[in-house]
Amino acid sequence: MGWFSAPEYWLGRLVLERGAAAIYLIAFVAAARQFRALIGEHGMLAVPRYLAGQSFWRSPSIFHLRYSDRIFAGVSWFGAALATAMVAGLADLAPLWAAMLMWLTLWVLYLSIVNVGQAWYSFGWESLLLETGFLMIFLGNGRIAPPVLTLWLVRWLLFRVEFGAGLIKLRGDRCWRDLTCLYYHHETQPMPGPLSWFFHHLPKPLHRIEVAGNHVAQLVVPFGLFAPQPVASVAAGIIVLTQLWLVTSGNFAWLNWLTIVLAFSAISPPWIAPPTLPGPPLWFAVLVIAFTAAILALSYWPARNMLSSRQRMNMSFNPFHLVNTYGAFGSIGRVRREVVIEGTDEPKITRQTVWKEYEFKGKPTGLRRLPRQWAPYHLRLDWLMWFAAISPGYASPWMTPFLQRLLRNDPPTLRLLRHNPFPDSPPRYVRAQLYEYRFTTPAELRRDHAWWHRTLIGRYVPPMSLRKGAFGTT
Repeated sequence: MGWFSAPEYWLGRLVLERGAAAIYLIAFVAAARQFRALIGEHGMLAVPRYLAGQSFWRSPSIFHLRYSDRIFAGVSWFGAALATAMVAGLADLAPLWAAMLMWLTLWVLYLSIVNVGQAWYSFGWESLLLETGFLMIFLGNGRIAPPVLTLWLVRWLLFRVEFGAGLIKLRGDRCWRDLTCLYYHHETQPMPGPLSWFFHHLPKPLHRIEVAGNHVAQLVVPFGLFAPQPVASVAAGIIVLTQLWLVTSGNFAWLNWLTIVLAFSAISPPWIAPPTLPGPPLWFAVLVIAFTAAILALSYWPARNMLSSRQRMNMSFNPFHLVNTYGAFGSIGRVRREVVIEGTDEPKITRQTVWKEYEFKGKPTGLRRLPRQWAPYHLRLDWLMWFAAISPGYASPWMTPFLQRLLRNDPPTLRLLRHNPFPDSPPRYVRAQLYEYRFTTPAELRRDHAWWHRTLIGRYVPPMSLRKGAFGTT
């Protein structure tokens, strides 16, 4: 079965597998550190309450068997430990069947988390990690040559990520077609990074070149992934460079890093001689062929979605998150709005009441604080606060529980924040105000030493308090 093996892609497989394991590690650690306040037994969107209305086949998860915060923490930290071992190369030391079982375990554990995560896990990069992780089961380990069919499936995934994102832009906001979207995007994106202010202030002609280059990278270059070498390697290299550009300009969790990892499925450096690796056992070849046929069948729905004029972004067509459709930023906001949470310990609210702000780790709050680089780590609350500013209805299931927990100085909730202005005792009241934020100009930065300027739009949530054990408003 010489056609089945592609030993020249041994380096690409090494980067693929170690990179996917590293992203798994980050994802499991993020789950372990954030889940109690978000989806724990007493969380804003508690898992037990969610599972009570779900069947296993609608949301496959091992937590249908039993849920507790201790079990969730154990699953998360065990997943992190196994992923760490995979990064260190454990799968290459194990028999092929054991390596496959390790990858399957990681996938089952993370699928179980995503399928109970509700709004906090509704991002496209969750599905991307699960789809990538499932492909890793059939990529083999260092004991055999990489199977060419699985490598082609990885490229097909990368093609859908890039081409789908390009199409959603071309069909979406007009500013993508007139090349002006980056006049606004660096300022209005969900979580700017430390260089976003500088990107925003690049000359507008350069912004137009950036958009045009993005269209080429996402709508033309992906076809080169299926071309012979060295064209496929060049196409993959262009994708890597464009993704690194995105990494430096914002915080998009592990989306860009995982896309970079996927690109190595098409990279085969001619100056590095491939090692001598044996072909696969027959049982593995049969499994890979059957798996390839199944993926091709499941590809009908995402392919149809990409070709549709009503293309949808970041959608899974099955509860196992296999063969999904991807895309982001079909529309670009021209104005940035932020929800600012405030509290007071005064017993009565008057016009003179002093309100103190809660500061978040990633989303803009303090005007003089330079945004930090968090990606590939994912701050789930900060991301959803961006959506909350756009659509109050989107935040309605969890905003009130969030404010309730601030009124109690709930430790797991406060650990999601950068600064609690009431460290000694909880506030009497909390409220949410809606502001318009914009990056300062270079002149304003020099004068005020502030990266942001903001203007109050109005009230988002009126002052709220806990009274006699009940949650009330005033």
